[in-house]
Amino acid sequence: MTDTLPDRLSNNPKSPHYDEALLERGVGVRFKGEEKTNVEEYCVSEGWIRVAAGKALDRKGNPLTVLLKGPVEVWLK
Repeated sequence: MTDTLPDRLSNNPKSPHYDEALLERGVGVRFKGEEKTNVEEYCVSEGWIRVAAGKALDRKGNPLTVLLKGPVEVWLK
């Protein structure tokens, strides 16, 4: 496996941007200079992350998420 990370990555298996092997290896995300551990999805080129909005769930049992915009940095752990 190469050390290059994709521009967009999701931890939801239903997403087309899901990569199980990469997630098992460990990906770190820094948003606006602060390391985040609760990121559901990110996009470096568009500058956003999606994080869970507390413990709220939608009617299908999936966590509700909030889109935050700003500079995103990612690395392999």
